[in-house]
Amino acid sequence: MNLGSQDNHYPKAKISISVLKELYILYSALSHSFDAQASNWRFLPNHKSNYFPNILSSGRFLHTQTSSDDSWTNNNNRELNIDLLFHSCTKTHLAKRLHALLIVLGKVQSLFISTRLVNLYANLGNISLSQQTFDQIPQKDVYTWNSMISAYVHNGAHTDAITCLYKMLTFEVKPDFYTFPPVIKACRDINNGKRIHAWISKTGLEWDVFVAASLVHMYCRFGIFDAAYGIFTNMPFRDMGCWNAIISGFCQNGKGKKALEILDEMKFEGIKLDSVTVSTVLPICAQMDDMSQGRLIHLYVIKHGLESDLFVGNAFINFYAKFGELENSQKFFDNLVTRDLVSWNSIISAYEQNGNPDRALWFFREMQKDGFAPDLLTLVSVASSIAQSRDTRGSKSVHSFILRRFWFVKDVIIGNAVVDMYAKLGNVENARELFERILIKDVVSWNTMITGYGQNGLASDAIEVFQNMVEKNFVTPNQGTWASIIPAYALIGALKEGQKSHSNVLKTGLILDLYIGTCLIDFYGKCGKVKDAMLLFDEVPKTNSVPWNAVISCLGIHGHGETCLKLFENMIESGAHPDAITFISLLSACSHSGLIEQGEQCFNAMEKDYGIKPGLKHYGCYVDMLGRAGELEKAYDFIKSMPLTPDASVWGALLGACRIYGNTDLGKVVSDKLLEVDEGNVGYYVLLSNIYANAGKWEGVNRVRLMANEKGLKKTPGWSSVEIDKRMEVFYTGNYSHSKCDEIYKELEDLMMKIKVIGYVPDYSFVLQDVEEDEKERILMSHSERLAIAYGIISTPPKTVIRIFKNLRVCGDCHNATKFISKVTEREIVVRDSNRFHNFKDGVCSCGDYW
Repeated sequence: MNLGSQDNHYPKAKISISVLKELYILYSALSHSFDAQASNWRFLPNHKSNYFPNILSSGRFLHTQTSSDDSWTNNNNRELNIDLLFHSCTKTHLAKRLHALLIVLGKVQSLFISTRLVNLYANLGNISLSQQTFDQIPQKDVYTWNSMISAYVHNGAHTDAITCLYKMLTFEVKPDFYTFPPVIKACRDINNGKRIHAWISKTGLEWDVFVAASLVHMYCRFGIFDAAYGIFTNMPFRDMGCWNAIISGFCQNGKGKKALEILDEMKFEGIKLDSVTVSTVLPICAQMDDMSQGRLIHLYVIKHGLESDLFVGNAFINFYAKFGELENSQKFFDNLVTRDLVSWNSIISAYEQNGNPDRALWFFREMQKDGFAPDLLTLVSVASSIAQSRDTRGSKSVHSFILRRFWFVKDVIIGNAVVDMYAKLGNVENARELFERILIKDVVSWNTMITGYGQNGLASDAIEVFQNMVEKNFVTPNQGTWASIIPAYALIGALKEGQKSHSNVLKTGLILDLYIGTCLIDFYGKCGKVKDAMLLFDEVPKTNSVPWNAVISCLGIHGHGETCLKLFENMIESGAHPDAITFISLLSACSHSGLIEQGEQCFNAMEKDYGIKPGLKHYGCYVDMLGRAGELEKAYDFIKSMPLTPDASVWGALLGACRIYGNTDLGKVVSDKLLEVDEGNVGYYVLLSNIYANAGKWEGVNRVRLMANEKGLKKTPGWSSVEIDKRMEVFYTGNYSHSKCDEIYKELEDLMMKIKVIGYVPDYSFVLQDVEEDEKERILMSHSERLAIAYGIISTPPKTVIRIFKNLRVCGDCHNATKFISKVTEREIVVRDSNRFHNFKDGVCSCGDYW
């Protein structure tokens, strides 16, 4: 039998562990009888072994040119199948046995074989054995040095790779074009990179296509784009890899515009885009909101048959998802011939990011049915989807799934995602508990916790986390931090702290950042500093609707409806496109200013002129606008004619109007509808109770309160805060625990006497308890906003502006009393309640008594 033909029959055969063990016994037995000086196999006659026919004569590991018998004393022309042995060593212990066998057989004297051992150990991840093998080679050629350099890079030993190159140059071994690409990739500082570039120039390899492409990548990585582009433009020949290298380098460093210019240059030179080019450029098109360029690439992909390519398909799923075109994302996903984990993650993320959590979770289940195990990125999208769908049980399942795999330890990203999930579900206790367990927190971890508290109205806790982040953990705030903490300051009106953040933003150069600037506009607006908000609005870039929405909302809560409408006109003239939030801000502004006709025009123009279908929030604003104007029946008829099923916000707006105008009958009808859609919101029980109380129907008050108690609901306590000497003081209704309690109530008694003289008459309809009149007056006097105002008066110099922030709507009697207090004290008193701003001055409120 010709054993050489057997090698062709087993080109990819693997050596089993048992066979290698036999080889190990074999070469151990032969080690004392093998003549290491011989250039071929010579075995002494008395060492014939039973292992020979089992292993070597099988033909799988031997080559020969002629047939022979089983006598091994004459096998001078037989050789081991070295290639098969190398390919079969998939574990380090097998590689060691092969190494030992090659030593016994004298094969390691071959430079080629020794270098292969260096590569074998490197591929198995054992860089130490690779180094030892390399050191034992007496005479090394350039191929050997290149192999060792590549071994270091492959195993992440970047410093060692560069040191190895310098040693190679010291030994005067001339590098070739295989030497530099891996070591350039290993450079972690630009000084080494420039030094290596100098060596490349000396050796004349600068214009080799692979070396030049590596240099382009390196300079792009360090942000030296002029050098990268200079090398690229001076290359005598540029292959597809070079074009992809320069485009990728610019894309990865936020130079999307330049990358697209190079792409156009590439097309002009007639170079065809491949799947790498497409998947590199598409994310930049999405980032730059360049839909037209993405569509042109889509046409190119169809024309050149790349539509079903895996990398291209995955890139387009993400691209169209960025623009909300889920149908196109779905088409690309469906057209993929094969799908990988990236494909599934992309489609799940597409639906999650576009507010369709149920569909995202459906794809998650389908992915598992298709045999794909979720990874960290999958679970990040799933956690967000569960938060959007308000699935509390699902959140526990995801948390347990991650815990069982120890992924919280593996990557901080998944910990941040689950903290965010709990916070969005309103479970801030679990969010904080997990946050504390994250061993190594990055800045995103802190930002997530700050945002979580802010989203749940716990501004003080958000500020406490921010202070721990900066003062105790010395984490430097970034853009996300400021975008999280500034809204928290706005929530409680912490003007001084917010101004300090504004100063820090100025120092970091983020003031021109669109979202930070918008947060500051919102902050100053909610702190009553309208002029400062407008000054900032003039400075920030207005490339989209975000800053316009913020300033319209800001002016709206201050009752400047006419100005809001004028700003909207300016927005359209500037070329900025309004969105759904723009019209929520406009309708709210019209509501607070009593601009019914203009509000109706805005509502009708949404879909007719701008193609924006009204959502439930728009309907809620419209009902609120009609209700504030006393058009209760019209608002009720409007709700009944809605194409959408009214939610709690719509019915709640009408119920609030029923309370203002004391319409008990309609209030009962509306409350029944309201409790059908949201029976767990204590605020609606309070509203209905107040309607009955205003009408003196105490039986109804008791019945509603009993219903709330049976459901375990508790009324949100009213509180008001005032900032004095950079310290926020919070007062609850009927509070007697403050250190200056006696002074506060004494001041209130004096104020009541003074304002009664000039015309104040208590309105007992705002006392929601069936008690005597003197007790009613005491209850009114102890409302939280009055306590805060009195404390502000006794704690600040005369004529100082007092700024009050209240979590609930200001009551009518307190509103009236504050007008008189502003007059007798000659102070400006700014009160922000849950609905809007009230600027009291000289006995007049900026709202015109319309709120």
